[in-house]
Amino acid sequence: MKIGLLTGGGDCPGLNAVIRAIGRKGMDHYSDEFIGLKNGWAGLMFLDYFDMERKNFSGILHLGGTILGSSRTNPEKEEGGYDLAIRNYKELGLDALIAIGGNDTLSVAQKLYEKNIPIVGVPKTIDNDICATDMTFGFDTAVAIATEAIDRLHTTAESHHRCIVVEVMGRHAGWIATYAGIAGGADIVLIPEEAFDINDVTDKIQKRMNRGKFFSIVVVAEGFQLKEEGWNLQTQETDDFGNIRLGGIGDLVAREIERRMGIESRAVVLGHVQRGGTPTAYDRVLGTKFGIAAIDLVHEGKFGMMTALQGTKIRPVPILDGVKESKTVDKETYEIAKVFFG
Repeated sequence: MKIGLLTGGGDCPGLNAVIRAIGRKGMDHYSDEFIGLKNGWAGLMFLDYFDMERKNFSGILHLGGTILGSSRTNPEKEEGGYDLAIRNYKELGLDALIAIGGNDTLSVAQKLYEKNIPIVGVPKTIDNDICATDMTFGFDTAVAIATEAIDRLHTTAESHHRCIVVEVMGRHAGWIATYAGIAGGADIVLIPEEAFDINDVTDKIQKRMNRGKFFSIVVVAEGFQLKEEGWNLQTQETDDFGNIRLGGIGDLVAREIERRMGIESRAVVLGHVQRGGTPTAYDRVLGTKFGIAAIDLVHEGKFGMMTALQGTKIRPVPILDGVKESKTVDKETYEIAKVFFG
């Protein structure tokens, strides 16, 4: 079979592990040919591609990023975008597509499947917010990076009796903040799923000070919003999928803590550090499992499906089930983090 392969959305540790697994099993076991579509859906829409050879799938397991490049290009934003993508799919003589990406990329994959393009999805996001799968690759690496940062910030916060606010990624779901907060021993974790006002935060810091703890670590997800009116930091700037550009909540929380309590406070924004660099061993293995499962689904003719981790097994689930809504932090997990607040 001749298969098109693309990675869309934000880059993510473990992408190359998926690509490697698809290519190695596809070539060695099924005698497949692969077309590498560059920069997500842009590669298919604008015929930006290359013929992939076996060497392209070698020596990439440990690399961060994606050898295919990525973008947030959305066919819906181009006039006749889907028709163009379908025409180019046929022009390339492809038998199937494998799309590796998050909610936005997989939403496009679902629409192409509904237009009779044989397609298999692989869920990817450091935010871990795709439904129908227990975990996505990249999440473990992001949590590990955030946890290491929190560990390092503890020592300087304690030495200078400061409050340090650590802003991590998480637009609609606070999985990174919650897991890193638990693992790093954060004193407060603020996530989009839970409402807090600034007094909730300062009360918990004061509780620590009353016990003789004159420093605090606050972890906040970028999508968190304080309950107070007028403190919405969202801008009007959006990407092709309508996602609003976020950022600044860490600075706001730090400023308010210092203004209200007189405690020297600092904000640290981890930003894209969380999604760059070498993937953890767990993400390499999970990415490999997803890649093997994806190429098998193609040859089983199970299109419109994506790979999913359920328990310890990789299962096929409909792409539609994965993208119907964002998977948010469950109450039970967040309650564990709250035990250690204040």
